[in-house]
Amino acid sequence: MPDTSEPHSVGKHLLGPHVVGQRVVVRHLLPDGRATDVLGVCTAWGEDALVIDREGVGPVQVRLADLVTGKPVPPRASVRQRVSAREAEGHGLALWAATERVDLGEWVLRHTPVVAPERPRKRGNSALAMGDAGVPLFHATNVVRNFYLERGATPMVQVLVGSSHEDWFSSLGWEPVPGGDSHFQLAPLSRALRTCNARSGARERRTNDAGEQLTARCNEEGDRVEVVLGAGTARGRAVLDGDWLGVHGVFVEPDRRRAGLGTAVMAELLDWGASRGATTAWLHVETDNHAGLAAYEGIGFVTHHSNRYLAAP
Repeated sequence: MPDTSEPHSVGKHLLGPHVVGQRVVVRHLLPDGRATDVLGVCTAWGEDALVIDREGVGPVQVRLADLVTGKPVPPRASVRQRVSAREAEGHGLALWAATERVDLGEWVLRHTPVVAPERPRKRGNSALAMGDAGVPLFHATNVVRNFYLERGATPMVQVLVGSSHEDWFSSLGWEPVPGGDSHFQLAPLSRALRTCNARSGARERRTNDAGEQLTARCNEEGDRVEVVLGAGTARGRAVLDGDWLGVHGVFVEPDRRRAGLGTAVMAELLDWGASRGATTAWLHVETDNHAGLAAYEGIGFVTHHSNRYLAAP
């Protein structure tokens, strides 16, 4: 809406050709001397004017001589970033085919047999305690406890960090599982794939110590895939749920790390997902895995929320 409160001077802005492609907000003068604001993505910057593509409206041209103020602003959160933690975590319920699942309102009790030499999976052997259990919390807690005890397992829940559910279980003496905090990260799949391909001179570096090419193999089973480089030098898995691709189990042999092989595996997994219509990629990464966080954030993943696993006393 035009501002008629007071006269405006021009030229006080932080804009320039460097903001092309960025989301900006500008205030500029109208022909009658009033000022108005425009929010959108700067698509062009010329000698005399800039062009802003207004969200849901279309482009508008603003003369540089009429600029009052302006600055870059953070991009609008994607639709995927605006979903609830429970909805986001729900896309991980299909990770393991052998997982026993029992619904309790919006909560989900999960139990996955451990196959040696794998370590127990926290996600696959905990109750997803997010959303409404549909029963009083004390009753839901007893259902969770009995479910795992009947299976010879430690009762454990996955909660949103800082949530009322975390407060509830903590008040009952449930304690954080060491090393169990993790970030749920997501990224537009197409952007992450482009970044992987651009960064991964990995295709040229997929060789073993003898200089032999490490061929990528994709082992598919329905909506799941495993990518293996060579004889297992690097590998990773993914599962498709709707148009969400969940990536997990990415691993590179210790003596072959920092050679682009992890990025190469990610590129193969993302490419597989894209070919099946996935638009969003997501993963869990432990909060103390600084190298992993840097690697995933480097290809476009951002943290949506953080999880904590609590075990019964």
